[in-house]
Amino acid sequence: MASTNETLAQKEIGRLIAADKVQGTPVSSPAGERIGSIENVMIDKPSGRVAYAVMSFGGFLGMGKSRYPLPWDLLEYDTGLDSYVVDIDPAVLEGAPVYEEGRTNWGDEAWGRRVYDYYKVTPYWS
Repeated sequence: MASTNETLAQKEIGRLIAADKVQGTPVSSPAGERIGSIENVMIDKPSGRVAYAVMSFGGFLGMGKSRYPLPWDLLEYDTGLDSYVVDIDPAVLEGAPVYEEGRTNWGDEAWGRRVYDYYKVTPYWS
């Protein structure tokens, strides 16, 4: 008999999805053009809300790729595309705050506010 974790890893449950199944899901424009993929999700521990999707694109074999924290509320899942869809002009994305391993402080509210202000989205903690 499969454990609960094995069951969650194998399938989606109604409207819910296991976090590890979100990783690798494509991110597309409304026109269906692939922009990148979800590398990770950042969850606010006290509230349980997903705060950011870390979208990655570019690079080769994991090197040189760019990582952008996108406020979760920007993303909509499109079942027809089997992709999260985000309506962001590529020029806007190129100027967006980036996630830098070892340098980004996810707990810094000023940094988080900068991300949410950049995308003109109400912060998840408001």
